[in-house]
Amino acid sequence: MSLHHDASGHSTGWSPHRIGAFADAVLAIAITLLVVEIKRPQDQDLVDAGALASFLWHERASFVAFALAFFLLWSVWRRHHTLIYEVTLLDRLTLAWHAPLLFFVAILPYSTAVFGHATDNSLAVCLFAVTAALLFGSEGVVRELAARRSVLAENVAAADIRSSADASLAVAAVFVVTAAFAWLTPYVWYAWLLAPLSATFGGPLIDRLRRNVSTD
Repeated sequence: MSLHHDASGHSTGWSPHRIGAFADAVLAIAITLLVVEIKRPQDQDLVDAGALASFLWHERASFVAFALAFFLLWSVWRRHHTLIYEVTLLDRLTLAWHAPLLFFVAILPYSTAVFGHATDNSLAVCLFAVTAALLFGSEGVVRELAARRSVLAENVAAADIRSSADASLAVAAVFVVTAAFAWLTPYVWYAWLLAPLSATFGGPLIDRLRRNVSTD
């Protein structure tokens, strides 16, 4: 990773494109592992169409878990890819916070496999919810730090990056709440399908609260 210095020799930050390429690789591997964790039919499941249909129906929860995790990782990749082009130089702290972000990206396939095989198990639901909450929370911190500490590209406003961070934190909040409610009913995971709405409406709400606090 290329470290940049000013005229006096002091460090000014790192080029974001190397960490962007590494993050792309980790996310691509994690997305691939999601489908690897789905159970394959055995010989007895392939004897006829009925047996295969029965197997696929039995494994339907694994496909739902795969689709859910895929779109979560896709959304993280899309926003991070955008961030890389919004930042000219990354500071040390923002760079360091990529470690927990990518850690939770890497562990999500495991949580997805557990949840996909036990959607009626409160602990399995809680495990996925906590992993997703930490993933989106870490993403929100990365974007918040980038807005505050990194060198932004021309015509990129820090407020726009903060708004995106707020959207990530809103999604994280949904997963935190459902992790708690999973102990009352494991089927609270249906609320995860509304995660995009939490980003759309919860993000601006957090942004408004942030502005109100800063003006008080």
